[in-house]
Parts: sequence; C-alpha cells; structure tokens
Amino acid sequence: MTTMSRPPADPSAPPLPRAVVLKNWLLFGLQDAKGTHQGPGGVSGSGHRKHHWWQVMCLTGVDYFSTLGYQPAIAALAAGAISPLATLVLVAVTLLGALPVYRRVAAESPRGEGSIAMLERLLPRWGGKLLVLVLLGFAATDFMITMTLSAADATAHLIENPFAPGWLHGQNVTITLVLLCLLAAVFLRGFREAIGVAVLLVAVYLALNVVVVARALGEAATHPVAVSGWWDALTTSHGNPLMAVAVALLVFPRLALGLSGFETGVAVMPQIKGAAGDTDANPAGRIRGTRRMLTTAALIMSTFLITSSFATVVLIPEQQFQPGGEANGRALAFLAHTYLGPEFGTVYDISTIAILWFAGASAMAGLLNLVPRYLPRYGMAPEWAKAVRPLVLVFTLTGFLVTILFEADVDAQGGAYATGVLVLMTSAAVAVTLSARRLRQRRRTAAFAVIALLFTYTTVANIFERPEGIRIAGFFILAIVAISLLSRVLRSFELHATHVRLDTQALEFVTSAVSGPIGIIAHEPLRQSAEAYRRKLASATEASHFPDNVTPLFLEVVVDDSSDFETALEVRGILRHGYPVLEVHGPVVPNTIASVLLHIRDVTGLMPHIYFRWTEGNPVSNLLRFLVLGEGEIAPVTREILREAEPDVTQRPWVHVG
Repeated sequence: MTTMSRPPADPSAPPLPRAVVLKNWLLFGLQDAKGTHQGPGGVSGSGHRKHHWWQVMCLTGVDYFSTLGYQPAIAALAAGAISPLATLVLVAVTLLGALPVYRRVAAESPRGEGSIAMLERLLPRWGGKLLVLVLLGFAATDFMITMTLSAADATAHLIENPFAPGWLHGQNVTITLVLLCLLAAVFLRGFREAIGVAVLLVAVYLALNVVVVARALGEAATHPVAVSGWWDALTTSHGNPLMAVAVALLVFPRLALGLSGFETGVAVMPQIKGAAGDTDANPAGRIRGTRRMLTTAALIMSTFLITSSFATVVLIPEQQFQPGGEANGRALAFLAHTYLGPEFGTVYDISTIAILWFAGASAMAGLLNLVPRYLPRYGMAPEWAKAVRPLVLVFTLTGFLVTILFEADVDAQGGAYATGVLVLMTSAAVAVTLSARRLRQRRRTAAFAVIALLFTYTTVANIFERPEGIRIAGFFILAIVAISLLSRVLRSFELHATHVRLDTQALEFVTSAVSGPIGIIAHEPLRQSAEAYRRKLASATEASHFPDNVTPLFLEVVVDDSSDFETALEVRGILRHGYPVLEVHGPVVPNTIASVLLHIRDVTGLMPHIYFRWTEGNPVSNLLRFLVLGEGEIAPVTREILREAEPDVTQRPWVHVG
C-alpha cells in the first residue's frame, strides 16, 4: 500500500512551458466565491482544521495588541498630559460601544462576512453593490495601512535600538520594504502555521509588556514627584479636572488607533472551533467562541492602554514624544530600555518588531478574506482574484507604493489608519442598528443608534482633524470603484451562471424532439397573453423562417437584480395557453439565454436554434441598458456571448434575427 498522495510524474512526458508552470503556481489554492479559507493551499470544508477561540484571538491579536508598540506614544503626542483621561474615554467606547456591536455582528455573520455583508443584505441591487465597494475602499485603507504602518514602526524599533549598527539609520524606507517582502513571502509559501506563530508572538509580547508596565508603574509609585508634576501640568493647562475631562472627550478621536482589530476578529471567525452540535445554519458554538475572543481581547487591550498611557505620560519627558525624540512611536520600548536595561530593552524590541511585522499578516488575511468574497462574485474583478497568490502580489506592490509615498513615517499614516478603522466601525454600528430595528428590538435599536452616532462623531472629528486620512481612503475607494466597474464592463460578455438546472417539465419540453434542431423563440415575460404568444410565433415564422415542422418552445428571462453577476439558473417548464414555455430568472438577459442554450445542447445532444426580433432604440442607449439593466440589444449580444463561450462554430447554438 503506497502513501503517495499523487502518482509519480511520467519521465517521458515533455516538461510544461514556463508560462504554464508559473500560471499553475499562481492560481494554486484557488478560493471559492465565499472566500472560505485564507492563505495559499488552504483547505475549505469539513477537512479544514479549526482552532480554539483563544488561539484565533492571537491571530487577530497580532494586529490589535501590536498597537501597543505605537499607541501610547501617539496618544501622548496627540493629547499631552490628558492622554490618560482620553484613553479612559477610548476604553469606555471600546467596552460599551465597539464590543457590543461586534458581538452582534458575529452572531449575524458567523461565516466571517462581517458588517459589510449585513449592509449588503439591507441595501440590495446596485445601491448595495456601490456601498460595498465604498466600504471595501475603507477596509482596504484599514488593512493596507495596518501592513505599512506596522512595518514602518517595526523599522523604527529596529533602528532606534542602541545595539543597531549605525548604517541602518536613514534606511527606514528600505528596511520597511524588506519587511513587506518577507510578509509576502510567508503568504506565497503558505499560511497554514500562522495561528501557531501568532500564539507564540502574542504570548511573549504580552508577557514582556506586563513586565515593562509593572516596572514603570512601580517606578511612578516610588517617584511621587513625577505623578504630582503630571497632575500639576494637567490642572494648570486645563483649569480644573472637569475641564480636562471635557477636553479629553474632544481629543479622543485622535486615539482611534486603539480601536483596531474588531473587524479582523470577525473576519477570522471561520477559523474558530465550534461545538459538537453546530450546523452551517446555526453555528452557535462558533458564535460563543467568537464572542469570548472579542471580549477577552478587548479587556486585555483596555488594561494595557490605561496603564501604559499613565506610565508613559508620567515618566517620559514631553520632548521625547516629538518627531526625532527617542520615545516617538515607541514609548514602551523607551521605558524598557530606561528602567530595565539595554539587554532587556533589546529583547523587548525584538518581540515588538516581530509582532508589528506579523500584524501585517493579520491585515493581509483580512484582505484575502474580503476581496475574493465580493468582487469576483460581482464580476468586478478578474477570475484570478479568487486565488491567493496574485492578490498577495497586488497588495504587496500597493504596500510598496504607500511606504514610498509616506517615506515609512508612522505618524503620517496614522490619520489614514484611524479613518479606515472608524468608518468600518461606524458601518458596523449602523448595520446592527438597522438589524435591531428590523427585528423590532426597540431598546437595542436605541442603544445601537447612540453608539452609531458616537462613532459617526468620532469619524467626522477625525476627518477634520486629519484630513489626509480621508484623502488616502478616497484614493483607495476611487481605485476600487474604477477598477471594479471597468472589470464588470470587460466581463460583461462572459457566462454568468454557476450552474443551470432544468425542472422535470422543462426537461420534458426540451427532450420532446428526438432529432433535428430544437426551435426556441425568445419572448418578453411581460407579455403573457395567448395573443402575444400567437403573434410572436407568427413573426418568427414570417421574418426568421421558423420551420413549420418544429414544435416552438418559448424562452422567457425574468430580470430580478441586474447588479448580480454569478448566479444559479433554475429553469421552470410552464404550459401557458397551450404553448410550452421555459421560464428562468437571471441578472442579464443575453448571458442567461446563452447559458440556457449551451446547457440544452449538452443535455439533449441536439443543437438549439433561437429566434429573436431586432431591438428598437439607439445602439448606445441599448448598450448602457445592457450594462446597467441587463437588457438592451439582446440578439447580437447573445450571439457574441455564445461566440466567446464556444469557439467551435459547429458546436455553437444558432441565433436567428428577423
């Protein structure tokens, strides 16, 4: 009995061309339209290994927890002496706002679709598609800037280490690009061991942070002068504590970086092991695990945010947070070197560099989950966008561009990062508010509406405070919308059907002919009177020479949602006024007709002939109607779709127009 998983290669077979080998390698691990797995070579379905919720928490935690590498410094730079109070506001928003919202999102999107899918369901047709594209633009901003900002901060920790060689100084962009290349290499090679690596990195990093924060708090306790100095600065600059709290509420949007990680946490839900009784329709165990994951991560992060913000603002001189200062973007690392020595500080730097670099892996996984889930299904991305490796290359090149444009500056990218995070959280809050309203849960609707307003205020305030964030997000949105619509136009002449199925009556209709062609007349579903069918048959006979010895079969396409792309076609056979009719619902009339004709050919072995009348109207307006409404110039478009789908003219269904 052999243990080989595949037969050995035939040595006599000629080697494949290099282009074919490269294509096979790039498209290996092709995802399905639902994006059910992440990473090249991932296994979907029942064979996919699941993990405990705390293990998956570490995967999303490399993004969430890694913000400790720069969040305290950014908070001190943005809020000064009141940063601990502003951090308390941030923690309150996290525990009382973001956490309840995403616990509900987890319950309503247990397959990792996230809040974007909830809004897509609430807003169907083209409006829903365009909304999804805009939200994907903000998600791309969030995840892409997570990759570049984290890599840039990892570079800063590397360069600022006292043992780092001098020639590294000034090489921030180059080092950041190298880190992004290493991240891409992980995904190109395979991502199966990601959770194991994440567990190790998070465990070591959090343990080291416990030591650093505890040592810093102890130092603050033994130096009451430092604490009183901070308190004097707080009261002197803001008059009284109540005024300081009011200012903290206004400054809070600048600290929004500490809210990252929730959307990623929902995206990795399919990785969580559920209960024994879980079903695909009701994965209750997976939902419970996800809620534990989100709650535990939020509590851990909130504790670190409060303690670290207090320790850093009390112990570190204000000028050190400024650009060029030793604590700029690395406040906890500064404390580690100052109070625990350069050796421990170097260990802390290595751990911080590793988790910041791997935070990009969490963001990359989020992108690889979102893009294949939506754009190819909308026809707004090439078919290869369902594969992992081409997307990894595209995202990596985009990361290169962002890094070069921002010169690997952490502070410069903070506004775009916060904008992406806040918009996604606002959309999630709006989605759960509408969901609660639809279910007539009045108290929850009111509570979620308040949270949505809070996130809306925070988002707007952040945009006014750091307008570069919305400009960057706008660039991503315009790029995604433009590329998506262009792809939709270029793919308009493809077959859209995922499968075609004829019911029993329809099968009887198409198999009634034992030889010769199958005559089908295209008919508008809005005209279903006996006179309409009689006149259509007479017109086909007179203008298109429909043969007298062939039983006419009418085909009607009902357009439900013209914004859809990939659909399953269910063909029903109906006897209407004595005429056999094939009725099918589809997003686009010509593409649906072409799919049904090819399926009838394959099922019966006979060649279908379809008969049309010329469409009235301007060709340009008919083209626009085809692209937007799924109708337009049906006869020539159907013929073109058949030509592209079946290169062999002898095997191509016939199109007659009169």
